[in-house]
Amino acid sequence: MTLAAGIFLTVAVAIGAPETEAAPAELVVEPSELTLRVGESATLQTKVLDAEGNELDQTVLFLPLHDQRWNLRERTWGFNLFKVSPDGSVAATRPGSYRIMVRVPRTDGDADGTWLQQIVPLEVVRPPIERLELADAPKTLYQGTLIGLDVRLFDGAGDRRTDVQPSFSSSDPDVAFVDSFGFLQLVSAGEAKITVTADAAEMTFDAVVQSNPATRLELEASAVVARAGDVVRYSGRVLDAGGRELDVPVTYSFQGRTDPLATGGPSSGLIDDRGRFVADLPGEYTILATSGTQVAMRRLTVEPRGARREIELVGHGRVKDRATSDLWVWEGADGRDYAITGTHSASGHAYIWDVTEPNSLEIIDTVKVDARTVNDVKVSDDGRIAVLSREGASNRRNGVVVLDVSEPQVGVRILSTFDDELTGGVHNTFLYEDHLYALSNSRRYDVISLEDPAQPKRVGRFELSNPDRSIHDVVVHDGIAYSANWTDGVVLVDVGGGELGGSPSEPKMIGSFPFPTGWNHAVYPYRSESTGQFYIFAGDEAARSGPIFSPKSEIGTGTPGYDGEPARWRGWIHVLAWNPGEEPELVARYEVPEAGSHNIWIEDDVMYVAFYNGGLRVVDVSGELMGDLYRQGREIARFLPYDPEGYGANAPQVWGAQPHKGTIFFSDFNSGLWAVRLGDGEEESSRIDGSGD
Repeated sequence: MTLAAGIFLTVAVAIGAPETEAAPAELVVEPSELTLRVGESATLQTKVLDAEGNELDQTVLFLPLHDQRWNLRERTWGFNLFKVSPDGSVAATRPGSYRIMVRVPRTDGDADGTWLQQIVPLEVVRPPIERLELADAPKTLYQGTLIGLDVRLFDGAGDRRTDVQPSFSSSDPDVAFVDSFGFLQLVSAGEAKITVTADAAEMTFDAVVQSNPATRLELEASAVVARAGDVVRYSGRVLDAGGRELDVPVTYSFQGRTDPLATGGPSSGLIDDRGRFVADLPGEYTILATSGTQVAMRRLTVEPRGARREIELVGHGRVKDRATSDLWVWEGADGRDYAITGTHSASGHAYIWDVTEPNSLEIIDTVKVDARTVNDVKVSDDGRIAVLSREGASNRRNGVVVLDVSEPQVGVRILSTFDDELTGGVHNTFLYEDHLYALSNSRRYDVISLEDPAQPKRVGRFELSNPDRSIHDVVVHDGIAYSANWTDGVVLVDVGGGELGGSPSEPKMIGSFPFPTGWNHAVYPYRSESTGQFYIFAGDEAARSGPIFSPKSEIGTGTPGYDGEPARWRGWIHVLAWNPGEEPELVARYEVPEAGSHNIWIEDDVMYVAFYNGGLRVVDVSGELMGDLYRQGREIARFLPYDPEGYGANAPQVWGAQPHKGTIFFSDFNSGLWAVRLGDGEEESSRIDGSGD
């Protein structure tokens, strides 16, 4: 679970060797601009002419420009925006306005430039809406009630769309009036025809309104006192004069009163159409249930969550001559505790640490492999086998390296290397039941058997059918593989624990949940210990400013010091309630306003998450999750690792965190390995400055 560097495709088409020394004078590109629907493709035709108008055989380059800042160091907004192939064909993936640079090198030594080039504007639009569906419509419509119409839109590609607002109309507004948002107000008994349109698609249904026999509304609550962030459930029952419950919709709302001086703002919270309510801030809240002329209310006292705890620095293992990537902490076969960390944009080093005494973090061994970056590190459950991912190998055969770490005090040794069909670079891996799930060129994951770690062998692989697919992270839990796939979102695959009969050798896809931002970078499946609900925590990664890390002018030079403004990241943690076999529901989010997320670890209903320039964040994820977890005061502690002697001086860029035996270990890109510990009691403040160790 690590950073994916932004990739900009540069492809060359060698049309043939030029027969003369004539210099290119004109580059003709047709069409001069493109408009494509999502999923469509087109091919750019090019001609290179000399000054006399003769066509030349010349190398043509195509570069997709995703935005104004297309340099590798300045990340684009999302991935898989569109693709350009070597023959000039363009495949549209995400809607938006883009540019394609078409270039040909000059050969006449013109001092004014070395390229002829054309910029081709590309507009990618979605296909029109072709189908409408009405979901969860009540069987009986009663006078005086209000119904929100749940109309689902599907386009020509079969995708459900939420970016188009349908239009609504009623044949008789005196019977059933519908507003522009799809709220149907049942005015009087009678019949009306409701029409819904979106693009060229249309649907109609008959609204038969009956007289309303309701005489009272009862409202039940699961609690009268709760903490901020606790979900309280309300259930409204509409009854007639005989006490019979009616199938009549109930609308929920709330009013709140808080102390602005104590809470920092007005009351806020969320209540859904099922009566689930959560308050972000402590205070007094009134929950209202309405159905026609019937009204009921309940009062709720919301207390502070009280999650905040003191955090203290325990130890720091400084790495100041190169950038640090991921970490893994484990108990060795000898009973001592160890950690392994990788390095980024350097010379292929991984460090083995003795962390038995967290206040004295010591490197006891170093492994060097043929790589620019050791991006990911994993250790088996028995603490005997470790795996390093490789990127930037000198021969471009990257793959993974398997280590024997059974006796770290004696020394770590390389058992094997596996690079078959993994030449594009392995960014992330996951170890599960003697199998390694290794990402290949950010396109798929290969399943590699490590039953004999000295002789790894591939037994299976999985990749999406989307031609513009991309993947960044994979985690296996109870035989289900969960992957983070940028634009394609979270993907679930049965590799031995589902009902589809999948296995490591025959993975079978269960389903997916796309994120329109295209930022889905990390995934962590977790079953809540307090509720039993299964959640998927899906992390964004998006840079808003600055180069990727910018601790100095040239990343990976090994020159200590600080040059320029560190990158400030954006993105947050999305929380999905998704039991395999059920429909996923996006229920909550955790967003740090000043930073963006990276790697995630959850244990005992506590989330440990790296937030780059926002440092380490420790978050209470106990109970049912709903709404804005940050505003609910669920943050237990934060720690920003400032190090004046680091690879990037005083520039926190926290990469990943892992709790181990009461200590929280985390790696920081600019300063190495850290160890911190939470205090026992609740505190009003948390230490955020790690300098001066």
